Amino acid sequence: MSAVSRSSSRIDLRIDAACTAEILARFVRTEVLRAGRARAVVGLSGGIDSAVAATLAARALGPDQVVCLRLPHRTSAAAALTDAADVARLLGTPLETVDITPIVDGFVQVSGEVGRVRLGNAMARARMLCLFDRSAALDALVLGTSNKSELLLGYGTLHGDLASAINPLGDLYKTQVRQLAEHLGVPEAIRHKAPSADLWPGQTDEEDLGVRYDEVDRLLWLLVDARASRDAALAAGFAPDLVDGVRQRVASMQFKRVPPIVAKVSSRTLGRDFRYPRDGAP
Repeated sequence: MSAVSRSSSRIDLRIDAACTAEILARFVRTEVLRAGRARAVVGLSGGIDSAVAATLAARALGPDQVVCLRLPHRTSAAAALTDAADVARLLGTPLETVDITPIVDGFVQVSGEVGRVRLGNAMARARMLCLFDRSAALDALVLGTSNKSELLLGYGTLHGDLASAINPLGDLYKTQVRQLAEHLGVPEAIRHKAPSADLWPGQTDEEDLGVRYDEVDRLLWLLVDARASRDAALAAGFAPDLVDGVRQRVASMQFKRVPPIVAKVSSRTLGRDFRYPRDGAP
């Protein structure tokens, strides 16, 4: 039976966690050194994705070369701060804490009432402002923590949590990040908590998305990795509303996954005709 004709419950997203960890740690080391740096900066949210990214970086570069930042807002859950501290302590990495509340309050003061979504975007961008500023001070690279599920669904803030210099997790679905986290020894409390960007009290990713990761990951694999058609996804047992909604969302969020499109007016346009090779000359 071909992959695209399997029922949704039989789609297998298991990974070889040990091999994947080795590949990703090597990726982090190679890309940091290729950029002429030796250090990385990671924002620790208390969640599973940032914990895995920090663990991979510590393995790749050594714990003393990875600076972890906790970036709380006054509405942040106390447990998130504790969990982030536990990860840094377990890894032996330096841990800094920067309160983003004054930054966000300044934004609200000049913008007026912004609502929960815009406030969440401001918080995400304030955190990335601090991470990139710290990376400049340390001559380090910011590691991304967005997984493949989030990138495909556009579940993240442009120039906020979606920003990074390199991203070791972007080709792993959320359910696969969980497998990797177990292999890497990420604390159980973090592995089993409900995924949340901690943008407001009680907020969870799956409630925002309207679907569980274990279901949407299988559908995304079918549509993206197996290149299945809509009809094949329906035949696999996925509900029509879910299939159509995910297909539409993946397409509409493409702008978050690519650099800004440059209008072509010359003979050699950046991103179209001129693609600078990392290891060569122009």
